[in-house]
Amino acid sequence: MRLPFPYRPEADIVSHRLAALAQALDWAAAARAATPWVQAVRQNPPPFWAMESLLKEYPISSAEGLALMRLAEALLRVPDAETAIALTADQLGRADFDSAGDKALARLSSAAIALSKKFLPDSDAPTGILAKLGARSVVAATLRAVQLLGRQFVLGQTIGEAMAEAASAKRKIENLRYSYDMLGEGARTGADASKYLASYQNAIQSIADEACSTGACEVNDGISIKLSALHPRFEDGQKARVMAELVPRVWGLCEQAAQANINLTIDAEEVDRLELSLDVFEALAAQVAQHYPQWRGFGLAMQAYQTRALELIEHITAMARRYRIRLMCRLVKGAYWDAEINRAQELGLPAYPVFSHKHHTDVSYLACARALLDAPDAIYPQFATHNAATIAAILQMVSVAPTFAASRAALPPEGALAPWGGPAVLHRGPRFELQRLHGMGEGVYREVLKNPLIACRVYAPVGAHKDLLAYLVRRLLENGANSSFVHQLADESVGMQELLISPLRLEPESSLPMPADIFGAARKNSAGLDLTVQIMRAPLLAAYQAVQVPAVPVFDAKLTAGPLAISVDSYQKWSKTAVTERAAILRRAADELEAQLPRFCALLVKEAFKTWGDAVSEVREAVDFMRYYAGEAERIMVPMAMPGHSGGVALGVTGESNELRLVARGPWVCISPWNFPLAIFVGQVAAALATGNTVLAKPAEQTPGVELEAVKLLHAAGVPEGALQLLHGPGETVGAALVAAPGVAGVVFTGSTQVAKIINRALAAKDGPIVPLIAETGGINAMLVDSSALPEQVVDAVMQSAFRSAGQRCSALRLLCVHEQIADHLIGMIQGAAKELVTGDPADLATDVGPVIDREAYEAIQKHVARLTIESKLLLAPVDIAQTAIKSIASLIPPHAFEVESIADLRQEIFGPVLHIVRWNGDPAAVVDQINALGYGLTLGIQTRIDNRAQALARAAHVGNVYINRNQIGAVVGVQPFGGEGLSGTGPKAGGPHYLYRFCAEQTITVNTAAAGGNAALLAG
Repeated sequence: MRLPFPYRPEADIVSHRLAALAQALDWAAAARAATPWVQAVRQNPPPFWAMESLLKEYPISSAEGLALMRLAEALLRVPDAETAIALTADQLGRADFDSAGDKALARLSSAAIALSKKFLPDSDAPTGILAKLGARSVVAATLRAVQLLGRQFVLGQTIGEAMAEAASAKRKIENLRYSYDMLGEGARTGADASKYLASYQNAIQSIADEACSTGACEVNDGISIKLSALHPRFEDGQKARVMAELVPRVWGLCEQAAQANINLTIDAEEVDRLELSLDVFEALAAQVAQHYPQWRGFGLAMQAYQTRALELIEHITAMARRYRIRLMCRLVKGAYWDAEINRAQELGLPAYPVFSHKHHTDVSYLACARALLDAPDAIYPQFATHNAATIAAILQMVSVAPTFAASRAALPPEGALAPWGGPAVLHRGPRFELQRLHGMGEGVYREVLKNPLIACRVYAPVGAHKDLLAYLVRRLLENGANSSFVHQLADESVGMQELLISPLRLEPESSLPMPADIFGAARKNSAGLDLTVQIMRAPLLAAYQAVQVPAVPVFDAKLTAGPLAISVDSYQKWSKTAVTERAAILRRAADELEAQLPRFCALLVKEAFKTWGDAVSEVREAVDFMRYYAGEAERIMVPMAMPGHSGGVALGVTGESNELRLVARGPWVCISPWNFPLAIFVGQVAAALATGNTVLAKPAEQTPGVELEAVKLLHAAGVPEGALQLLHGPGETVGAALVAAPGVAGVVFTGSTQVAKIINRALAAKDGPIVPLIAETGGINAMLVDSSALPEQVVDAVMQSAFRSAGQRCSALRLLCVHEQIADHLIGMIQGAAKELVTGDPADLATDVGPVIDREAYEAIQKHVARLTIESKLLLAPVDIAQTAIKSIASLIPPHAFEVESIADLRQEIFGPVLHIVRWNGDPAAVVDQINALGYGLTLGIQTRIDNRAQALARAAHVGNVYINRNQIGAVVGVQPFGGEGLSGTGPKAGGPHYLYRFCAEQTITVNTAAAGGNAALLAG
């Protein structure tokens, strides 16, 4: 690793940054310098359509602000009028635009929006011809308004248009420069990457035509590029591909920029791509040093909100000195904060890789600024900020930086320093520059740039307005928060002292719960790891080399009576064990499994052919099941007084007490599947044990080894051996014998619908008590996509839902229903993205799709593929590299996709990486009706920006788990209870608050408290 561990205590890092700033900054002086700028902006506010004014009038925290953001994000890409009308009605209908703002134009816009709403139908409601005409007019006007909004944030839709706008701005303010961003927000396909590459090449050529080839590179306009826009798999697991394919592409752009004497900055990416970005950056820096050592325009953007920002600057500075080149460094505060927080929580990481307090990011920014200014031989600093106080602090640091001592000494006395740095610092050419985003911060920079010696570069997005959504939404979220300077600047109720308050203070506690604590005090989140961090993945790879899958003897089904008798005997003791003690045992087992995560991950990779990411997720899910069911058992198994209390007074008839309690049922048979041999197995077993039952566990025939190790772990934690027995063997013999055995109190099963029905019939045929069955089976899981959906988001969700785990999840996507207006484009993107997936050895970190579980499954899937090839339209077949992998790895099936004529054409689930795609039009509710008619009901994905539509479709679906605008796999224990209905299972949902009840019987105890001669409690009152 080039940089320190990314998940460190925030307070320790901030303490270090504050120490680095000690004696380096007089904040009170900086605030005094910024005060006149703020006063001038408030006295002469920017126009209504500027970002600051929009945020003041329609804050993101308001329904109105959110509605406008959602319209800006989606409306321009909707191709059909019906969906556009529904989207506009949905979003405008959610907000109250009737309340006027404090400016005439604001009042006019609010009135116009409020009037427009009267012409719109309820979302998705049928409309007549006059209403439709009115609605279409409103949508046309709204489209125009959104396009005008887009112009505030996008300099031009083409590079030529943008450069013309920039030239006009420079004629008004001479000390402006530009860095053009071609709005490449991450390629999903090779075609995307090629398109963005051509866009960058064209832009560089256009900028070069206007650039000065002999002057200082720093004063020319330049370009910003995103590495993730130039390679569809720009991620750590694909490092070999990235270095071989991406570096030459970017070097071609660097050569083009160097020859034109313009600057090229590589934009910042997320934390998990930082080390990879540095690998690419250094490979390019080495070539710059070799071929263009005098070029001073190669640069990198750095995010101060990352806890490693200062170390990153130190690393880049050392790199520049090592190669004897000077680099541009753009310091920004950061643009992916919410995504980084979400990722750390989802992965169960030790800490956050970004600062949780905004003022801690400000501290980091200032410490980084000082480090940049201290390395003028290696770095040309570029300070991107809209915060007036931060600008003043930077200019103050510039004025005292030791770097400029020689310049000051050479000046005559009249060259005395001004508070902002003055001519003594800046007279010898560009030493640094400030930066702002196009459409933002104009008011502050209008004042700052009155000093002609200060230069500002405008970061200017270029591209079609419909492509700006990711950029726009990120900017709005980043600057629309109530705590942001841009928002507060426009709010005159925020006083000057509050607005310019010093950030130079330490908050000892995080503003957010740590990832381990997001579920509160009742349950700790399972600890995970970041596979992109070498020291975190190393124990997994070491465990893989050391671990051996244990041999598990096959149980003789004829001997079932013996284990059953042991289970019955153990039940008498285990069921009487206090629920708190049973819960404590499960928590100890969870802690031990968490500690042994590398070993169990290695077992899953070796025996179940899991990829590393899937293996880590499965171990964590097993840990979560044990902790969650331990807490749930303690909650529900407390006797409940009936009918209850009100105001401290017992309700009901006097003279008696009534109590409802839950009790264990007896020995349960737990039959688990091979696709989640640890998580589902542990979940079933933990639920039964937590409620006082004993368990006869029948593991999947293909994966008994990992279950055996789990049983050993539970025994070691304190579960009696008689309370949990593992009986391995074929379902037809061992499973059938256990289900048929007398004395079995219940069966919990996860597997195919066919086997679930066999078990159900076997239980019904038994004499004796009616035995409960909990069955979770598969399904023909669908995803409905309308024309308002974001295509990139849909493609990501489809790749994960259909092909992750080789399609061998009960929840996996089988049927994709795409609106006909966007079908061709979306199918093309899916084809391109699927071709980028790596099919191969699951032990290889680069592998996305490993083999299916065994030869039997492989042959069954191949039969379906052969049939579909004849009956349907083949959309996706194995690429050459996948064909090579197939020849060397058994049971490997690359992703396949077929277009079918109708939803009804799907007759059964294909449990593998095979996706069916169907086009639809008309009423989306009718599509859900057709999905319901299939009879399955496990998962459904809905991709739409029409909120009312999403909720209505979810209500209409006979489906257990509905996922809106995300993938449809990976249900989290205690957060997304999982289970289906119809052909997909019986319920209750695993990992939910109702699951344990099925493992229990209910008992009511009524006591006549007056039996001894009277109601003493009543008489005493």
